[in-house]
Amino acid sequence: MAKQPLTRQLFDYVLTQYGTQPEYLWKSHPDYAVLRHGDNRKWYAIVMNVEKNVLGLIGAGKVPLMNVKCSPEMLSLFLPQAGFLPAYHMNKNHWLTVLLDGSVDKETILFLLNASFDLTATRQAKKQLSIARYTEWIVPANPKYYDVEKDLREGGEIHWKQSNNIAVDDIVYMYVTEPTGAIRYKCLVLEVNIPYRKKRTDNLQVKRVMKIRCLKEYDKTLIPRAKMAQFGVTAVRGPRHMPYALKQEIALLSGEGER
Repeated sequence: MAKQPLTRQLFDYVLTQYGTQPEYLWKSHPDYAVLRHGDNRKWYAIVMNVEKNVLGLIGAGKVPLMNVKCSPEMLSLFLPQAGFLPAYHMNKNHWLTVLLDGSVDKETILFLLNASFDLTATRQAKKQLSIARYTEWIVPANPKYYDVEKDLREGGEIHWKQSNNIAVDDIVYMYVTEPTGAIRYKCLVLEVNIPYRKKRTDNLQVKRVMKIRCLKEYDKTLIPRAKMAQFGVTAVRGPRHMPYALKQEIALLSGEGER
């Protein structure tokens, strides 16, 4: 059986997860689909096919994309990466365009879609849907901004960039990007939503940080990208949930599962 197009997979996902049916609101653009809440009618995504040249992309023809609502911190994290653009035809301070042409992995797309739903949903909607919240995460650490391997050791505590979805007592696995390219730390979240007032010289936008404690330091050869890919984690562009099977494999490889 042929694999369904990514847009169809996303529509199936929001129908199952949130009970959302795509709405086609424009006669002039019959393939533009809005995803919105049933109670407050707020949009949490819009899926479109847009000419590449309009977006400043190379080549002819249209490209499928999705706009999602996003915190300023997440915007500054994703915009420098391939597959993400300033929001097309929407407020660029609060929305992000994600290409659906295969340049962004499905797991990251679903993370951003879920985050957008969460940002725009009422408390009643979340309660009625009994939305399960992830409690274990993989987050990227880019040496370009901060050399975490130089400072963090078991038992040590540091402040780290905050994601909307992460809460106190969550577990954060820190993936250090290239040239290391491996999960290096397992950390416990101690505090969240700490105001960040330091001036930065880079383009990374940080308004809040969280305080984390390192529970375990892993050798850089233990959980490299190749090992992560075996469990479906092919990219860590931003915070994403830790697959249970990969968590179990890490515990086995590190000896944590023997206790």
